[in-house]
Amino acid sequence: MQVSETLNEGLKREIKVVVPAGDMKSKLDTRLADMKNKVRLNGFRPGKVPISHLRKLYGKSAMAEIIQETIDGQARDILAERDEKSAQRPQVKMTEDEKEADKILAGDVDFEFSIAYEVLPNIEVADLSKIKIERPVVEVEEAEIKEQVERIAENARTYETKKGKAAKGDQVTFDYLGKIDGEPFEGGADNDSKLVLGSGNFIPGFEDSMIGMKAGDKDVIKVTFPADYGAAELAGKDAEFDVTIKEVAKPGDLEINDELAKTLGLESVEQLNNVVRDQIVSQYGGQTRQKVKRQLLDALDKGHQFDLPPSMVEQEFDNIWNQITGDLEKAGKTFEDEDTTEEDARKEYQTLAERRVRLGLLLSEIGESAKVEVSEQELQQALYQHVQQYPGQEQEVFEFFKSNPEALGNLRAPLFEEKVVDHIMELADVTDKTVTKEELMNDDDDAESKPKAKAKSKAKPKAKAKKKDD
Repeated sequence: MQVSETLNEGLKREIKVVVPAGDMKSKLDTRLADMKNKVRLNGFRPGKVPISHLRKLYGKSAMAEIIQETIDGQARDILAERDEKSAQRPQVKMTEDEKEADKILAGDVDFEFSIAYEVLPNIEVADLSKIKIERPVVEVEEAEIKEQVERIAENARTYETKKGKAAKGDQVTFDYLGKIDGEPFEGGADNDSKLVLGSGNFIPGFEDSMIGMKAGDKDVIKVTFPADYGAAELAGKDAEFDVTIKEVAKPGDLEINDELAKTLGLESVEQLNNVVRDQIVSQYGGQTRQKVKRQLLDALDKGHQFDLPPSMVEQEFDNIWNQITGDLEKAGKTFEDEDTTEEDARKEYQTLAERRVRLGLLLSEIGESAKVEVSEQELQQALYQHVQQYPGQEQEVFEFFKSNPEALGNLRAPLFEEKVVDHIMELADVTDKTVTKEELMNDDDDAESKPKAKAKSKAKPKAKAKKKDD
């Protein structure tokens, strides 16, 4: 067998392999001899099938298996001998000439093929203790807890049917049918819909038009969808809604007491306050984590430069680009609508793709050096949480992951990344800084996990198509 390097350029490698015809034929003879004792054919006693007959029946298929085993084995052995790691699955090139392929399958000519791959770069990790992180911290104020509890109480408020006209703050139950140019549109109708007037949940002007109506009243409400409405086919359009009021109800007293807590499955107002406090702390903690991680990734990206495997960058760019163009298409927009051009957008997302690949390789190197591992228990917990997102399909989703190692690897990857981030945080120079809620929740610069798409589209309206923020 002859193995020779035909390309060594940057991270790109190509290796040519020539396996003599005699070696391939010898492997085929061994394979057929093994089959002789296993194959059962009519007219032949077990173990008495002539090799020549087996070669006629199974020679090509057996040789095809040998060829694949040879390719897989050589790819593995070559990387091991050269102490290299392939960035992606190696690409194999063989003859495309059918006559030549038939000769190879027959074992009449040498089997020649080449293996092309890109190696992972050597990465020198900088001193992680020199990374400086400023961790934003918000102190939870009692006023915010009170505001959240009042909002919960507002949502739990009861309403009592009343006679007379609807006023701001009243809850109306009504049917509606929306039309544009006289034609009903998808998602523009509902029966027994409930709305608290003044809540701002419907299209601007809709709720104001219902003030003064009473049970049994019918009217046509004329409104204009906002120019930035989530559904492009409705944005900026004039619409008419046929409305029938079925009930008007006045709000009951806003009560914050132990009875309210019990309706929520809690024992007391004190426990309700504690639950709300914990929720706020968790929310702020998640935002703090996001900002800290962004700082850390920025520092890592700035402090490390090395060659990137072109295939990995290309694949990452394609993933980003498909998401961006898909979002644009759903929103019915173009790059020009987002104050950019396709050329500029490509440059922006090419840079983002390079950043992601660089950070991915770097975090992997740091994690491996630190022996960071995701335990089976952690992976199973993540799998369980993921499966719960598909009610009624839990078993099918579980079986999918069980039989799909790549999908399970995709589930493991973010867990590994977060543990590596935790490891780096233990080494980095971290100082706390008290900030306001507004400063913490401002996420303009916290979009590493998803591309900061100028072409970001708003979600289309759901079935009821009523909320202005749908």
